[in-house]
Order: sequence, then C-alpha cells, then structure tokens
Amino acid sequence: MKKTTLVCIAIFTTVVLIAQPSRWKSKRYFTVASYNVENLFDTIDVAGKQDSDFTPNGKYKWTTERYNKKLADVAKVISSICPKSLPDVVGIIEAENINVLNDLAAQSALAKAGYKAILDEGPDPRGIDCGLLYNPKTFNYISHKSIRVVLKSGKPTRNILYVKGLCGTDTLHLFVNHWSSRIGGMLESQPKRERCAATLRHSVDSLFAINKDANVLIMGDFNDEPANDSPYKILGAKEISAQSDLVNIMYQFEVNDWGTYFYQNDFSMLDNLIVSRNLTTCKSGFRLYGDEGFIHTPEWICFADKSGANVPSRTYVGNSYKGGVSDHFPVYMIFCK
Repeated sequence: MKKTTLVCIAIFTTVVLIAQPSRWKSKRYFTVASYNVENLFDTIDVAGKQDSDFTPNGKYKWTTERYNKKLADVAKVISSICPKSLPDVVGIIEAENINVLNDLAAQSALAKAGYKAILDEGPDPRGIDCGLLYNPKTFNYISHKSIRVVLKSGKPTRNILYVKGLCGTDTLHLFVNHWSSRIGGMLESQPKRERCAATLRHSVDSLFAINKDANVLIMGDFNDEPANDSPYKILGAKEISAQSDLVNIMYQFEVNDWGTYFYQNDFSMLDNLIVSRNLTTCKSGFRLYGDEGFIHTPEWICFADKSGANVPSRTYVGNSYKGGVSDHFPVYMIFCK
C-alpha cells in the first residue's frame, strides 16, 4: 500500500471542506457529480441479458429488500454531496436500465429535485450502462445520443453517453463514460481503453471544430488514472498547468497517491472529471469554481481496512453480500454561473 494514503486522506478531506463554496446558492453554483454505483440492478431476469446473478434465486441472492436498500443508500450519498441543495446533474455508471434510474430518482432523499433520467441500452452483455440524472429546473435538456465504441477486433464495448443541454443561456456538452475494464491485465487491456479515448476525442474535436470555446464536461469511470496513456495522451486531458484544450481536474489526486477505487491495498484514481480549458480560464459566465474536482468520502460510506485506511464500502465482496453502497467513491465538480 502507498505509504502516503492515510496522510493524503486527511489532507484532502480538509482541502475539500475548505475549497467548497462557503454559501451554496442555487442561482450561483451548478454542481455535476459522477458515481459508479457498483452494479445497480433490479431483480428481474431479462431475456438476452446476463443478469440472472442479480435475481432472488441467482448467485448473489439479489432480493427486493437488498435492491431497495441499495437505492436508498445511493440516493443518500448523492443527497449528501451538496450541503444545501442536490447536484444539478449526476452521471451514473453501472445502472442496468432506465427503470433503475427512475427508481433512484424517486427515492425520498432525491425526490425534491424532480430528477429526469436518461439511459440508452448499450452492448454490455450484462446490461449495465451509463446514465444521467438531471434537475430540469437548472438544466434544460436538448438532446442525447449514445456514441458507439468499436474495438480493433470489431467487437463493440460500452457506449459513451452524450447529453446536450442548457444552464441558463450556456450550452453544455456532457459525456458519461465507463471505459473497458482491466480484466486480463492492465497492459493487455490497455488497447481497449485507448479505443474509448480515441472515440471520445473524435466527438470532442467535432464540437471544437464548430466552437473552439464549447463547454465540454466529461465524467465517468475510465478504468485508467489521469496520467495513463489513454486519458492523458490519446484523449489529451492533462493537468491544469499543461498546454491542452482539455483539463483533468482530478489529476492532483493521482499525484498525491489517492483515488476513488481501492484494490490490492492501493487507491487508484479511476473516476475522472475533465473540462474544456475555457471553463478554467474565463472570469465570468459559466466557469469552473477553483481549479480542482472533489472526492466525496463521508465516513458512513467507508470501512476501515486492515491498515486503518477508510476505503469504499462495497455491496459485495466476491459472492458475499456486505451491504455497502459501492466499490467507488463519487466525485464532483462545481461551477459558477
């Protein structure tokens, strides 16, 4: 385990508390969150999907009681991100279908936002996809589409969800990602994530060709850290001090040996938040608050591992039900408007 993990947790917890706006005013701040919710499945076995493990008689004994607990827990996490209001937009990773997202939006902790849900079914054999919850009072939805990602083998991997909308008079372009996993080894699986990065870069370039100052907001589980080749070199999302048209505002967490996912006694910064450069440099209008994103780590979504580090409290470890919320911490970014 990285020796600095516990120190960094304490440091960044303090930084987050200091860096957040002292007053959260709905007319001034716009919050975007991203959360890999670790297999948010309903209990229904759908023909053509490999989802039978998440049924009452399946491998995970996934009952209605467990499903309802998971929904309530995820909703509680999202509702705790902003002290006085709910996030305006939430990218959801690992949701089975639109019904699951609607069930999540209907939870009592989130109901006051009146969230609308977006999710397009993709090619994942288990049926897990990227989705989006948005508050229609603060984000005016225009359109969305799924961006197909085809690997060099010719096989598809998970789609990228693109959503276009307005915050006031400012047009926002949101991309929700869940890049190919590291199953089979990091290096062996790297070409798959490079393909995801290249596909996303093509879409971003199409926007910049029309408007070099397009407001691009990219979020999701990349299964790569900010300095890895796929986000850094191919997508071109770099640290704020670099000369790049995309800025990864989670870069500093990798530099300081912290992250959102804990595996084999180590944190990895897999959940990235990336914005177009103009959102970090403009002095008025819609713009990033500060230069960094945030990791949300309330104590009640953590458990202490053998070293004493607070790590994400998982729903399952192997086939064993633990009742935690997710194996990832959520991340978020704040904008002034």
